[in-house]
Amino acid sequence: MYKENNKISFSTRVKELFIDWLVICAYLVCLFIVCILFYKWVLKEIPAFTYMQSQIIAFVSSVIPIILFFTYLDYNGGSIGKRKMGLKLVYKNKNYSSALVRNIIKFLPWQLGHMRTIRGMYTGFDTISIVLEVLSVGLMLVLFLMGTIRNDKRHLGDLIAGTQVLIEK
Repeated sequence: MYKENNKISFSTRVKELFIDWLVICAYLVCLFIVCILFYKWVLKEIPAFTYMQSQIIAFVSSVIPIILFFTYLDYNGGSIGKRKMGLKLVYKNKNYSSALVRNIIKFLPWQLGHMRTIRGMYTGFDTISIVLEVLSVGLMLVLFLMGTIRNDKRHLGDLIAGTQVLIEK
């Protein structure tokens, strides 16, 4: 099932990731509009949130829905970016938990970035927020480089979940 020498080009993977990024941005813009309208029409103002409330809101409203959406897409062959670029996601043992694990790992840098930004806003960017930033960027780079430079094009999430992105024929 796995191809040791996966022929997906660097530019194809970058285009795939860019399309998926646009999908995520579209969701976040819609989420922002709904939140602002809710605050304006229902609450009449933007409420002040505690540090923990902000962390929970960011996680529940953005990270979880994105992970679940991409898990659903990956379980059914691949994300919008993969499909547009003629790629597909294959499984050693296809199951929903493999797709979920893959996406939890794939979006972990994003979650760490949220945690860093929110913590930094409340603490003036203390040492912990800087450590979270380093972890976020470091893990993002590791995942990106693994998915684009490795011969098999598998990143950490693929290795753990037993998946691989291939060219659809």
